[in-house]
Amino acid sequence: MPSFDVVSEANQVEVKNAVEQANKEIGTRFDFKGSDARVEQKELELTAFADSDFQLSQVRDVLTGKMAKRNVDVRFLDIGKIEKIGGDKVKQVIRVKKGIETEDAKKIQRLIKDSKIKVQASIQGDSLRVTGAKRDDLQATMAMLKKDVTDLPLEFNNFRD
Repeated sequence: MPSFDVVSEANQVEVKNAVEQANKEIGTRFDFKGSDARVEQKELELTAFADSDFQLSQVRDVLTGKMAKRNVDVRFLDIGKIEKIGGDKVKQVIRVKKGIETEDAKKIQRLIKDSKIKVQASIQGDSLRVTGAKRDDLQATMAMLKKDVTDLPLEFNNFRD
């Protein structure tokens, strides 16, 4: 039976490149001269550092701009709250989401069932497997998900015929 997987994960290489480009721009910008503004990356966790709340928002803007240029959807970013560290300095943890959470997967599964397209969706860990008898039904399901699910960056892979 033809099938495909619905997944939600960022391209880690592009995320790393975006962080490096953002740090490069922050290092050369005049308004960051002499400050401790930077972005650090540990696996799926980015930490933005700055001297003030305003500079922190500027660092975030530079980072999201670089992500957008590298075709990394900014909906992958889960921005945490601002924390004060020694002196006037502040930091903010930004997590890169990976996988579809169970709650969201159930919503997508319900959306597919309610669409009356003759396909079945099953939750498999942090992804969804959609199977159907016809390739056209699968393609219609992909188009419907692209149009209706706007709060998650979805990708379709592992298309089997």
